[in-house]
Amino acid sequence: MSPSPVRSPAVDAPPAPGGKGRAREDAGSQRSPAEVLGVKGAASFVAPAVGIVGVFLIFPALWTLYLGITNLRLTGLAAAEPQVVGLDNVTQALSDPSFLNALWVTAIFVLGSAVIGQTVLGLGLAWLFRNWHGWGRQALEVLVIFAWIIPGSVVAFLWIAMLDGESGTLNALLPGGVGIEWLLTYPMLSIIVFNIWRGTAFAMLLFGAALNTVPPSHLETARLAGAGAWRQLVDIVLPTIRGHILTALLLVSLWTFNLFTPFLLTRGGPNFQTEVLPIYIYRVAISQGELGFGAAIGAIMLVINLAIALVYIHVLSERAA
Repeated sequence: MSPSPVRSPAVDAPPAPGGKGRAREDAGSQRSPAEVLGVKGAASFVAPAVGIVGVFLIFPALWTLYLGITNLRLTGLAAAEPQVVGLDNVTQALSDPSFLNALWVTAIFVLGSAVIGQTVLGLGLAWLFRNWHGWGRQALEVLVIFAWIIPGSVVAFLWIAMLDGESGTLNALLPGGVGIEWLLTYPMLSIIVFNIWRGTAFAMLLFGAALNTVPPSHLETARLAGAGAWRQLVDIVLPTIRGHILTALLLVSLWTFNLFTPFLLTRGGPNFQTEVLPIYIYRVAISQGELGFGAAIGAIMLVINLAIALVYIHVLSERAA
């Protein structure tokens, strides 16, 4: 009589209790929120955010575009019955020397204070204090961010008091009793340094968080290979946090491009040397009453902001590829 075949317990054993329940739980955990909540449920969660974006971003942008194709003014017949003039405002702006000057001043302001100043200095400070921990690191972050959270009007008043030619703090600290009118003699340099001092804290916090994503083992390997701090920064850190650098660069550039605070220091002077685009819009739209023309300049700024964002997205997508 031949022996009976040996049966595998893995095959014949009954399913473990709760096996089907766990399978159903695993399948349910892989379902998307839209499948779990349903279309209406998911839409109810998204609707408040979409409404806020529509009210505070999309509608003002569309309204600005509409006003930009009209001759609306604060006073006169055009205030009561504005007419659609098409792209005449844009054509007038592109041929206006004052607009071209404001565009050039804005480019210098963004390049000097945001791209070079805040980005480079913020990364440098984050790298310099990367090894600080405990209460010392927290105290440093509080001191650095203090300049960022103070209202712009208060910061502008402090800088006016420091740069004043007669009784300014800076002239008092310099030897020889100089009496330089900094805001009149070096107006562009003054607002660039002012914005660097104001915005570096934000860049430093962004880069400080980015440096925490660098694997310590990579830095340790480079250090054992004989690489100094500079080579570690160039060869290891910068390629690793390139995406964070692009994000920080985009944020500080757009923020600086739309900044109106220099008006509090120089009001765009002297002789329009510090008249950035937001100040130029204020002058033509409010002081001169040309709301339609000012809205057209705002639309041009909107297009420039969009172009900057698209360049960032293109560079970031190339990095991802």
